[in-house]
Amino acid sequence: MESEDTTKTQEMKTDLNLLLECLKYQMDNAFSQKEALVTIHSICQQNSNASVYFREIGGLMFVKNLAKSSEHSMVKEAALYTLGAIAEKNVYCQQTLCTSELFEDLTWFLSNDSNINLKRMSVYVILVLVSNNRTGQTLVRETGCITVLSRLFRTVISKHELDLSDKNVFQSYQLWSSVCSTLCVCVNNPQNDENQMFCCSLFPHANEWLKNCMTPEIIRPICSFIGLTLANNTYVQKYFVSVGGLDVLSQVLMQLESDSHETLSSAKLAVVVTKTVDACIADNPTFGIVLSKYHIVSKLLALLLHESLDSGEKFSIMLTLGHCTEDCEENQYDLFKNNGLPLMIQALTESQNEELNKAATFVLHNCKKITEKLSLSLGEYPFDENETQQLKDISVKENNLEEHWRKAKEILHRIEQLEREGNEEEIQRENYQDNISSMNISIQNTWKHLHADQIGRGSKAEDEDKSHSRQLQSYKSHGVMSKACTNDDQMKTPLKSTNPVHACYRESEQNKTLYKAKSSCNQNLHEETTFEKNFVSQSSDHVFKHPVHIAKNIKQQLPVTDPFTLCSDIINKEVVSFLATPSCSKMLTYRCSGCIAVEKSLNSRNFSKLLHSCPYQCDRHKVIVEAEDRYKSELRKSLICNKKILLTPRRRQRLSNESTTPGGIKKRRIRKNFTEEEVNYLFNGVKKMGNHWNSILWSFPFQQGRKAVDLAHKYQKLTKHPTCAAS
Repeated sequence: MESEDTTKTQEMKTDLNLLLECLKYQMDNAFSQKEALVTIHSICQQNSNASVYFREIGGLMFVKNLAKSSEHSMVKEAALYTLGAIAEKNVYCQQTLCTSELFEDLTWFLSNDSNINLKRMSVYVILVLVSNNRTGQTLVRETGCITVLSRLFRTVISKHELDLSDKNVFQSYQLWSSVCSTLCVCVNNPQNDENQMFCCSLFPHANEWLKNCMTPEIIRPICSFIGLTLANNTYVQKYFVSVGGLDVLSQVLMQLESDSHETLSSAKLAVVVTKTVDACIADNPTFGIVLSKYHIVSKLLALLLHESLDSGEKFSIMLTLGHCTEDCEENQYDLFKNNGLPLMIQALTESQNEELNKAATFVLHNCKKITEKLSLSLGEYPFDENETQQLKDISVKENNLEEHWRKAKEILHRIEQLEREGNEEEIQRENYQDNISSMNISIQNTWKHLHADQIGRGSKAEDEDKSHSRQLQSYKSHGVMSKACTNDDQMKTPLKSTNPVHACYRESEQNKTLYKAKSSCNQNLHEETTFEKNFVSQSSDHVFKHPVHIAKNIKQQLPVTDPFTLCSDIINKEVVSFLATPSCSKMLTYRCSGCIAVEKSLNSRNFSKLLHSCPYQCDRHKVIVEAEDRYKSELRKSLICNKKILLTPRRRQRLSNESTTPGGIKKRRIRKNFTEEEVNYLFNGVKKMGNHWNSILWSFPFQQGRKAVDLAHKYQKLTKHPTCAAS
């Protein structure tokens, strides 16, 4: 395998050397040079080491000089394409080509009256050199290359109506799209504040394109350019809003949302615009007031209901809703008025996506204050700047807003009620824990007391029995609820306490899981657990009503306790039955230790000790103990009589009997002379395998009984006396 790789590497080096020589000696033949450059590109794409070797032999610099000095346009295009592909494949080649000289040459190609293909290849090389390279971002600005790219962004496509079926228009569009991609890597990845400040001058032109040409071919590149230029730069974001960019994006989003009901592509395109809007307001939530003029929140809610969107696209919409409602009461009210809160709650309960749940929680947390405000002062929320017009329309709006205000009061009331119930449950849980601890201590004392007083207590024992029975019954009723609450604590998961919706969702899920765990854990407590489940579910039915959600794959792990705790229900039954008898002189029905040892890791040794130490053996275990004792006694007798007991395995005993005589004398193996065939086998095996006697023994059909040491001794004798072929 290594020889094949070495051969391929050597062939690759030979091919690159020959192709480089062809480039040098075919300066007058443009077609041959183009074919050689295309072949070099193909080799470098197939083998990652080819780019490094081509750089080492000086081919990279020769192709760069060829692109600059060649008189043929086709050779320049092929040379630039090869340079870009090699630099994209290998970072060392990218650093070698990242020089101010090359950027100046590329700027000259873009400024000169070159054909569109040569300009496209030049833009491609700039894109590769700048991508993930801060040095390239600096050089593209210092050499003036980014100025030329900005001019191409404005002038390559002069008309706002694109006819991509026209070949010339399509080539111009391809160049313009490449320029947009190159500007994107100039300002971001890594982020470059200076290039962002320079490119913000293109925002007015981008706004004109968005207004006049709402096609995917234009909206996608421009939204990518705007979003990356705005990212994490508050100054650029303010400038974009000042030139009306956010208004234009809002208008485009409204149009795309209305078209999304008819075409799927419009919904996907609306998500792209939504991401751009979010990039603009993420660091400046106050800009959300601009979006409120166009009721963008209602449009985003309608877009969120689109069935064709995946979870990632819905997450982008919810995140934008969160930033819109973070510091803008108008958008919060718009969300509330368009039933956004139930939609967020539904997404929170139905979705299993953690990121989507966090976004929905973010939106709900933002709207908590507006819900309280609407509940406290119904008519004081100002949504219109003109108070006179507001007074004229208040009679018309009153009927419409009354229902929303009623919903706000109801939601706020449910949140407060949920918080009160949580506090009450914590107090009850502490009381239940105290009761269960006292119950366990009392049961243990009762059990010891009954053991000590097994025989005859008279009338005094009867009085104590009555008091003990009442106490045990009360403890039992309290113990059921306390166990349920203890398991309820274990089933809780940590969620954000600031979010009331999470609290509601948490209570609902715990009720369902609690009932499953209790019913499978202990059948004796079925009635009490059913009562508890109904009680807890009734307390949460008047909280938020959300779609039914079934918790899947939830495992309840029982706590590890001692055998006394695990068998407490059996002990309770026996104690109660004993106390129900007219007299205490009746002997208790004791249990066998072998029957009640449920949590110990038993084996053949400790189980026997456990049975022997138990004074109350059942019939089955008594038979087992007697049989074991008889077997041990027989072993002792045989040991005394024979004074030796052979305990070796059967297989080893059989082999020992074969190799020894009845008198205990070892047998001698029968001598078998080597035949001529065996000698030939031996020599062939040594020739192929060396002195690996076991491998030779198993590779050739030697006689039965031959061993590896026999082959070694025979070969040693044959080498000392080669005339002896067989003995």
